[in-house]
Amino acid sequence: MATLSRRALVAPAVLGLAAAPLAARAQASYPTRTVTIVVPFAAGGPTDTVARLIAEAMSRDLGQTVVVENVGGAGGTLGAARVAQARPDGYTLLLHHIGMATIPTLYRRLPYDPINGFETIGLITAVPMTLVARKDFPANTLQEAIAVIRRERDKLNYANAGIGAASHLCGLLLMSKVDAPMTTVPFRGTGPAMQELLSGRVDLMCDQTTNTTEQIRAGEIKVFAVTTRERVPSLPNVPTAAEAGLPDLEVTIWHGLYAPRGTPRPVIERLSRALQAALKDPKVVQRFADLGTTPVPEEQATPEFHRQFWMAEIARWRPLIQAAGQYAD
Repeated sequence: MATLSRRALVAPAVLGLAAAPLAARAQASYPTRTVTIVVPFAAGGPTDTVARLIAEAMSRDLGQTVVVENVGGAGGTLGAARVAQARPDGYTLLLHHIGMATIPTLYRRLPYDPINGFETIGLITAVPMTLVARKDFPANTLQEAIAVIRRERDKLNYANAGIGAASHLCGLLLMSKVDAPMTTVPFRGTGPAMQELLSGRVDLMCDQTTNTTEQIRAGEIKVFAVTTRERVPSLPNVPTAAEAGLPDLEVTIWHGLYAPRGTPRPVIERLSRALQAALKDPKVVQRFADLGTTPVPEEQATPEFHRQFWMAEIARWRPLIQAAGQYAD
């Protein structure tokens, strides 16, 4: 019996030792099949644009196809839940924006842990936002637009991508600074919201340059300001909000790449290297420049910097959301 017991103890140990190199080899050879990046918003929006540029460039570095899957709805939480609950093997990733810093406060009940459910891979870009309006909006400058907003108030429709989306946060900030509410109209992403603005069925919105630059250049919508400290090179004639008389309207929308919690460290590091390579890709750099943004420096496209920055952003937005008293659940 003693001999049998020793064998029973030794056999699992031997199997464990054998399995360890197999797991290590599997991680070392990662990826061996298609990687999916989930975008928690509708196709055609600014985050989707960033994701598709990054996916194509990462595919070249990883040697495997990287596809984008749009899982929109519920302010980005449906797509985020999909990834948080996915197998932590590096084949299902999440590309999200500043919403990752607001979801922990906006949503008090979620089917996943909005902070501890993810591994950070690296930041991607910080995109300026623009305050824009339908083509025939009765104002040509930010000060004129503020006068219209204060006069018309909730008769105006402000489009956004849902509670907690970057466009929603920018709108909250705008309305608080001009002390005038507007009627907010949520959509399943800023792609559909932009279509409504182009058609003239909504009046105003605040959206990333990745989704507004081409329409601004074509004269299809009006632009009043960019929400950054400095002007955007792709829109050199558009003043900053501060230059236009509203210095407190400052918002930049950062994007980051995430994996499910428990994804092996070697896989996270491989993905981070692929992301860093993608951000140096001349096509990505040029396309980002066309859209009014730039890739983050290499040291910011790391898991460590990403998590530190993410935690600081959660702390920054929590008081504003709590003061507004608007929650998504």
